[in-house]
Amino acid sequence: MTGEDELKLLGMWASPFVLRARLALSFKGLRYEYVEEEIFGNKSELLLKSNPIHKKVPVLIHNGKPICESQIIVQYIDEVYGAAGPSLLPTDPYDRAVTRFWAAYIDDKLFSSFMMMIMGKTEEEKAEGRKQLFAAAETLEGALEECSEGKPFFGGDNVGFVDIALGGFVAWVLARDRLSGLKHFDADKTPLLAAWLERFSSLNETKAVMPDVEKLVELSKRRQAQADAAAAVVQEEEAVILFF
Repeated sequence: MTGEDELKLLGMWASPFVLRARLALSFKGLRYEYVEEEIFGNKSELLLKSNPIHKKVPVLIHNGKPICESQIIVQYIDEVYGAAGPSLLPTDPYDRAVTRFWAAYIDDKLFSSFMMMIMGKTEEEKAEGRKQLFAAAETLEGALEECSEGKPFFGGDNVGFVDIALGGFVAWVLARDRLSGLKHFDADKTPLLAAWLERFSSLNETKAVMPDVEKLVELSKRRQAQADAAAAVVQEEEAVILFF
């Protein structure tokens, strides 16, 4: 990166989508300024100006120009800094299309079921989310076998775009493992994915930006306590309306 090339990342430490951008920057070996945002309170003017549509992180600011959405940011980094570090996207157009398909699958299926498992309003909804999450993991097991061709990563010998897309959720998967006592990437049902999880987590580039799992566990406990308290208030208000 030249002296005229400035990179700034607006993020929030616990966001899996921010972690994607940080992973891409880490594997590319790029220097950047990281700005922690208060996304649950007063959002900064810089964030609101840089992402006026969604008002969310991550936002990568390159020489004053903002790029939004985690997968778009990762692709942008790979295109602009193609000579730095390993290439995250394959050169063959078909292989690139397949790579983008599986990255989209992670958001459409894995993340949505993960959120249902955590945020479901009833135990039945949470159980359905867990069921869908395990099904998505089994599908990704097949994708890993096909894309890796027996090599360590979705990208083959090196970490690629799908590894980064899934890697953003690694810390949260480990946190939920500890909270639930379950292995969401189970070595019996998805042995390739379980091995991938350990392999990816052990990389220096990953460890350099990975959030602390124990902090995520504590954050999850606080959020759950807040959600339970809010639900109790709603139930009390409904009781007052019903009986008075």
